[in-house]
Amino acid sequence: MCRRGHHPPASAFAGAKATRCGPGRLGLSGARCPVKSMEPIEFAIDPFERRLMPILFGLDRLLADPALRRPLCGRRVALLAHPASVTADLTHALDALTALPELRLAAAFGPQHGLRGDKQDNMVESPDFLDPQHGIPVFSLYGELRRPGAAMMDSFDVLLIDLQDLGCRIYTFITTLRYMLEAAAAHGKTVWILDRPNPAGRPVEGLTLRAEWESFVGAGPLPMRHGLTMGELARWFVATLNLDVDCEVVSMRGWSPEAAPGYGWPLGERTWINPSPNAPNLSMARCYAGTVMLEGTTLSEGRGTTRPLELFGAPDIDAHALVREMNTLAPEWLAGCRLREIWFEPTFHKHAGRLCNGVQIHVEDAGYEHRAFQPWRVQSLAFKALRRLQPDYVLWRDFAYEYEHERLAIDLINGSPLLREWVDDPLATPGDLDALTRADEAAWEERRRDFLLY
Repeated sequence: MCRRGHHPPASAFAGAKATRCGPGRLGLSGARCPVKSMEPIEFAIDPFERRLMPILFGLDRLLADPALRRPLCGRRVALLAHPASVTADLTHALDALTALPELRLAAAFGPQHGLRGDKQDNMVESPDFLDPQHGIPVFSLYGELRRPGAAMMDSFDVLLIDLQDLGCRIYTFITTLRYMLEAAAAHGKTVWILDRPNPAGRPVEGLTLRAEWESFVGAGPLPMRHGLTMGELARWFVATLNLDVDCEVVSMRGWSPEAAPGYGWPLGERTWINPSPNAPNLSMARCYAGTVMLEGTTLSEGRGTTRPLELFGAPDIDAHALVREMNTLAPEWLAGCRLREIWFEPTFHKHAGRLCNGVQIHVEDAGYEHRAFQPWRVQSLAFKALRRLQPDYVLWRDFAYEYEHERLAIDLINGSPLLREWVDDPLATPGDLDALTRADEAAWEERRRDFLLY
């Protein structure tokens, strides 16, 4: 029986160890993390044996181990979650946690697209509401507010964050994570991250977000493909932002980010649930760090088709010539995937009802090479090839993007104008972009080292 204010002795965390390290400074490679991690005991087990163990996400471990939950007793608990926040048996986290008699779930929060996935299209806000099943308030963090207000923060003592990410800087769940950590620090709240896999795995790719370019799709100086889990990102945010916040990570058990065939996602062991409506499968997650840039262009990214963000095209491009030009410019950038010329007609969104010629990026068969595949370079090369073939093509889409009205969407997505300037410069070569990007990638590989949990 739990008692209000009771904290378990160290022995109550059998199978887990809490580690603490001092805070670091923003952007320094030596930054260390003050976030505790409830690490499962199999970190002392042989890696081969670990791969044979069934994977448990942070939510699974919290539900299975009363000792882990004991510090939550007598405290008002809130949950930040989305449709993919499910247990191994596909029970939503909100339902699974409210079924625990010792937990007092006082509120819930939903990020972009909502707690239950109510908004299909991009950049559509969700309202607050009262959950009809559990009778608790559900606050939207993608509505009138993107940062939680004081009344929202007053509704709980401990916040559980259970969000499936895609491993890409632009995915707004990362920004919501940062905003909640900052709010928790300001209001003296505790945050627990229930960790989940990064389905894109450990590879790092893309330019680092530059100073003064933070936005709702750019939460900090990360590369496009950062290679961290949400728990590891929380550790990085707390350290680099020097947040004074009580934050813990309930880590996974048995996650092997380099293990085939999922290379980050436990393929064949766990069901893929869309974390957002246009993230329908692992192939999309693998391509997303590149294809998300299409949101800043006039090209269709496949919204309104059955394979969004795995393909691109438009009614007025020659896909066959485009692929040929890509192979001429930088064939080494196309390693690890296969490109296929396609025709498609979006049912909604860009070019709705018009026949488009385009390209699908295939990363689901024997041709996929995890370490060789570079989605950001593949898509960048497609832009460059199109610019060379059709110099006057209206490529960059000028519209209000994620609450930004002045800067171009393609620049917000990339965290600077550098990619766009490289595409538009007729003298710039793939080697020029590679030299700039390789330096950023190497620096991030070093900076992230202290925050890895797996």
